[in-house]
Amino acid sequence: MTRFVPSSLDELRDAVAGALAAEEPVEIVGGGSKRGLGRPLQTAHTLDLSSLSGIRDYAPNELVLTAGAATPLAKIEQALAEAGQMLAFEPPDWRGLLGAAGAPTGQPTLGGVLACNLAGPRRLKAGAARDHFLGFRAVSGRGEIFKSGGKVVKNVTGYDLSKLMAGSYGTLAALEEVTVKVLPRPEAVATVLFTGLAPAAAVRLMAATLGSPHEVSGAGYLPAGIAMPLARTLPPGVVGLRLEGPAPSVAFRRDSLAREHAAAGAAEMLGDAESVAFWQAVGAVAPLAGLAGRAVWRISVAPARGAELAEAVGRQLDAAWFLDWGGGLVWIAVPEAGDGGGAIIRNAIGGAGHATLVKGSPALRRAVAVFEPQPAALAALSRRVKEAFDPAHILNPGRLVEG
Repeated sequence: MTRFVPSSLDELRDAVAGALAAEEPVEIVGGGSKRGLGRPLQTAHTLDLSSLSGIRDYAPNELVLTAGAATPLAKIEQALAEAGQMLAFEPPDWRGLLGAAGAPTGQPTLGGVLACNLAGPRRLKAGAARDHFLGFRAVSGRGEIFKSGGKVVKNVTGYDLSKLMAGSYGTLAALEEVTVKVLPRPEAVATVLFTGLAPAAAVRLMAATLGSPHEVSGAGYLPAGIAMPLARTLPPGVVGLRLEGPAPSVAFRRDSLAREHAAAGAAEMLGDAESVAFWQAVGAVAPLAGLAGRAVWRISVAPARGAELAEAVGRQLDAAWFLDWGGGLVWIAVPEAGDGGGAIIRNAIGGAGHATLVKGSPALRRAVAVFEPQPAALAALSRRVKEAFDPAHILNPGRLVEG
């Protein structure tokens, strides 16, 4: 196996151009923490971007940060914390989940979370990773350097290619530099826990609170039998509601939520440190990370359907699950035997949502559709986009669909 390790934009272009000339596909790797996502690759060469690292421009007053694509996420978050800022889309850390599947675990990178368009529990308020992706420099599968966007929050630069790169899993271009929007870190955080709720009641409570003026920035549900790895043991049937902002505002909204929904169930409170730990664990899929012999699916549906869908799957399979995004995101672990529950899950969705196999053995990920199958017209468009950026299919071939 050949490993290319470019240390500059020109070297990255030369590496891709060389692979193109030799017609030898490459796997793009930044920190290596997400190599277990998508369909397994069968390439003899690796394009290692780890040298394309470091914060290159950070203007806290402008709320904009530019860094090498392979800059470790921990370094980004440390710099932002020192300035009292954050990545508002709350990129999740799935190393515990994917590591349980035997996948390599490295350092998550800023370019990696953008290329996979990963967002955590705050997505329901702050938006997806792509909504904070302002610009980039990259090398296409044609061996050509190109860029899009800029280093300002309001860009008017033609096609918004950043949103195209987000979620492309490195199949269109190798990112060399990325620019993101950042936001102030909240002064205080609190979480209200309502306990003893059945799934249907939990969904109704989350819908009511998200539609209230209390600015809930996280809403999840842990049904009975699902444990959260925290210092305290939580009661069964827990709805967690996060509040962020100035300390007096957080205290007022916390007490108001508990009072207004007292009939829903007993309420407990988590302070700043416990809240941070709780929502980090939700984003990391910690309740399902240690389950051996299980495939883990990430299902997006209308929030009102989340619990209903999970229970429907649970009637046919031995399923462990929990909800995020107010019920709009279902994490579910099922036995990996056969198709890993794929047919049952997608039949339950009924075309009104999509399911992604996040954790599974290489054999399972080769055998099933890891990502939601696209309608014919959309699949044809995706192929045309791939042909435009990478006509020889040398970048991460097969990771999404057929390459």
